[in-house]
Amino acid sequence: MAFSLSIKHRAQKMLAKIPANKQQKIIAAIYELADIPFPSGCKKLTGREAWRIRVGDYRVIYEVENERLTIFIIEIGHRREIYRKI
Repeated sequence: MAFSLSIKHRAQKMLAKIPANKQQKIIAAIYELADIPFPSGCKKLTGREAWRIRVGDYRVIYEVENERLTIFIIEIGHRREIYRKI
């Protein structure tokens, strides 16, 4: 059962600022979420209904809506900056 992916406009803009070689790894990790929404190493964020995965020094923050089988990519960024915005 594959989930559909929805990437917020803000996350798309953040992804565009990341170097191209790292973008490809992040994009691949996002597509893998469609098959496995909670891969090993993912963590639930405290204070909100969101999860995060690590892709090198970058983090992808997403929400899962099980009823609609949809994953919303909320934010993408470097580990030292991503948690300051939340």
